[in-house]
Amino acid sequence: AVCSMGNSTSRLYSVLAKTLSSGAVSQHQDCLEQLNSAQLDPIDPKDLLEECQIVLQKRPPRFQRNFVNLKKNTASNHRPIRVMQWNILAQALGEGKDNFVQCPMEALKWEERKCLILEEILAYKPDILCLQEVDHYFDTFEPLLSRLGYQCTFFPKPWSPCLDVEQNNGPDGCALFFLKERFELINSANIRLTAMKLKTNQVAIAQTLKCHETGRLFCIAVTHLKARTGWERFRSAQGCDLLQNLKNITQGAKIPLIVCGDFNAEPTEEVYREFSNSSLNLNSAYKLLSPDGQSEPPYTTWKIRPSGECRHTLDYIWYSQHALNVNSALGLLTEEQIGPNRLPSFNYPSDHLSLVCDFSFNQDPDRLL
Repeated sequence: AVCSMGNSTSRLYSVLAKTLSSGAVSQHQDCLEQLNSAQLDPIDPKDLLEECQIVLQKRPPRFQRNFVNLKKNTASNHRPIRVMQWNILAQALGEGKDNFVQCPMEALKWEERKCLILEEILAYKPDILCLQEVDHYFDTFEPLLSRLGYQCTFFPKPWSPCLDVEQNNGPDGCALFFLKERFELINSANIRLTAMKLKTNQVAIAQTLKCHETGRLFCIAVTHLKARTGWERFRSAQGCDLLQNLKNITQGAKIPLIVCGDFNAEPTEEVYREFSNSSLNLNSAYKLLSPDGQSEPPYTTWKIRPSGECRHTLDYIWYSQHALNVNSALGLLTEEQIGPNRLPSFNYPSDHLSLVCDFSFNQDPDRLL
């Protein structure tokens, strides 16, 4: 079924329409062949946003979130780099496994939820976008975001839980997108994380980019660690493995680093301490929103399952504090905005909040740790 697009006759209609159905893996190739010729034409983000808003006209409007200025009077001679981190909620899991007992199934329809996700991305216009739980990469995100000027990379989980759901759309995984007009890809690594020397089901993507404007190199990484209580030591081992990989890629922190991810770990967990105390000299950007700059937000995910209410801080944007400054960060949704039924909802497409930060390079490129 394709959503009514009102009276719109936009040239984007066919592209959006072709990405609306949540078909099985076998249908991917057909979809890609249909979209192949369209992929070559750039699309205006304003046109795509209009199309999304037509699809969403019966839903409540987007929540208003404001950026908090965190700049410490440090002049920057280049445009900031906007990075967005978001676990978008895999469609197969949202509909088939996650049991959001207060969320109507109608709110999870891919035809509309997809447009809510795109609307959020288009609203903040990230230069770099890091996503987890992407199970509609080939039929939605890659075809559309590549036409918006992004270079796109996807690394699926080896044994995705999405494949256990009937009428799934293939495995979920991590995806990384960057604007080609701003950056050049120097190196890319798909990392299958290990724990106790065994390969696991969790993955990461790490890419070294060159900023066209400054000529500076930096590394951007995205990951999604193992979920659930009882797996703390496992997450810790995965974190150690990821850090070791990133040390090699950044030549021991010579190249600045930004790590985005759903770590499935509260700040009290060992894996959080590993990142905080790493020789890579990382800080968590969202701590800077707290009055003392030392506390994480009270939540980045908030949902209600049959077992009860789950309100946790699990999502982070880590950065090299010796080489990068955080100019601003997007404020979180308030409890009042989220509402008593929590997330996801008709208003918001995922059970995790998007995190967005503006970074600038430290003006002393030779400054050491």
